[in-house]
Amino acid sequence: MARQNDWRLAMRIDDLDGPRIKQGAAQQALDDLQWLGLDWDDAPALQSANRHLHDVALEKLKSDGHVYPCFCTRAEVDSASSAPHASDGASIYPGTCRNNAQVLSETTHYDKPITSWRFRMPDMRLTFRDQFAGDRSFDLTQQLGDFVVAKGDGTPAYQLAVVVDDAHAGVTHVMRGDDLIDSVPRQIMLYHALGLEAVLPNYIHLPLLIGPDGRRLAKRHGDTRLSFYRDNNVTPGRVRALLARWLGIDAGDNASAELIMNQFDLAKIPRTPVTFTPADHAYLMNANA
Repeated sequence: MARQNDWRLAMRIDDLDGPRIKQGAAQQALDDLQWLGLDWDDAPALQSANRHLHDVALEKLKSDGHVYPCFCTRAEVDSASSAPHASDGASIYPGTCRNNAQVLSETTHYDKPITSWRFRMPDMRLTFRDQFAGDRSFDLTQQLGDFVVAKGDGTPAYQLAVVVDDAHAGVTHVMRGDDLIDSVPRQIMLYHALGLEAVLPNYIHLPLLIGPDGRRLAKRHGDTRLSFYRDNNVTPGRVRALLARWLGIDAGDNASAELIMNQFDLAKIPRTPVTFTPADHAYLMNANA
């Protein structure tokens, strides 16, 4: 889609979640994508390089009263009897610290350490249009609640980091899995709170690739990484051919990236999740048969 429209394609490595980062994982991902025939403009950017921008954004949210310190642990949030749950099963913060009279500022003396900084969601409904999923509407307090924008030590959380990074890089279109569609209202609120509403991107959320059990494709379904098929001498053209089928493109058994690019049509993508079946795995593994 980017190449069809002569857009620039940005590659960013989100590397802020230190303890969960595996050594060499980023380079493996880049190598796999290039093997598949995908490319991007400019050198890959590291999210950690923008840490100073994240800090400035967090300080603005604090000074403008959009966030407050939270002392609740994840277990306390999950166990709160008043905590509803989002569609993905995640707990919605019950607002325990939001109206705490002791919550004044970061310099106030507290009996417990700050575990996170949370964004104050207004009591309103927000509607937006996704370029694939269509119009979506969320009750900000009932469906989402006050969300974390930073850890207690100031390390930015996903929602804040990607808003700052996308705005800084001039990102105009964000395409991702529809399991993240409820991030849009959170990110829209951050764009407005940071005075960045003029550069709000277009959002495109696509159905996930799932396993036969209906759950998101993951380790529980076996090794389905690109590197696994590379190591088993499956050709990138064979993998692209399977991807093309899922995109509604008949590209034979050895599809080129150029052919898929020329025939790609957002309207042809299935409206429901695509299942990676044992037959699909066999198709790839029999590439040289």
